[in-house]
Amino acid sequence: GERITLSHHAEDRAIFARGAVKAALWARGKKPGLYSMRDVLGLS
Repeated sequence: GERITLSHHAEDRAIFARGAVKAALWARGKKPGLYSMRDVLGLS
């Protein structure tokens, strides 16, 4: 058989904290609804 493996390892969890803060600032003032990180990053 064959296997394709993708892996990600973060040395510093601060990147996740920065993403959470960015998302919170983006969501401020938005109407209630369902949003994704694609919306936050402007990819949708």
